[in-house]
Amino acid sequence: MSASNPGRTVLVVGGARSGKSRFALQLGRATPGRRAFVATCRVDPDDAEMAARVAAHRARRDGSWTTIEESLDLGERLESLNREYDVLVVDCLTLWLANLFDRGEPDAAVDCRLRRLTEAIASVHARVVLVTNEVGMGIVPATPLGRAFRDWQGLVNQAVAEAVDDVYAMTAGLALRLKPMGVA
Repeated sequence: MSASNPGRTVLVVGGARSGKSRFALQLGRATPGRRAFVATCRVDPDDAEMAARVAAHRARRDGSWTTIEESLDLGERLESLNREYDVLVVDCLTLWLANLFDRGEPDAAVDCRLRRLTEAIASVHARVVLVTNEVGMGIVPATPLGRAFRDWQGLVNQAVAEAVDDVYAMTAGLALRLKPMGVA
């Protein structure tokens, strides 16, 4: 398989402005049929900068995409869309995790939601392309909350990478296929 013919489920991981979302949409467009973009971002009405980012993301999608907003119950939402769409692009798991942290969800609840998400990935019949950030390659966060978030993001990325067929790492707009090429 090539990037133009990925597996049914795909994780695209990389740093900020690495080209993750663009690549995920490219993979989604390669799948014919009904397309949905599952947005995990919650926009504070007072955050003009984030609203502008969301608007720019929307502008990159044409009319063939339905936008579905889901900031918390991602596994349940994917299951509910099971046969409604042929491709689901989820952008992004990092904002989803941040939403759970913002709610103050305890570790057990985050773990439960993560398990539900990986189960949904396995059960959905559509092509699923998930986007996430690699946050563990920078400095060690200065606060306990920052370190907990970084640690959880690493766990989310590992669990989802294990659950999907293909994993791509993005750097400087270039995709490097990690799975299934990677070493076990």
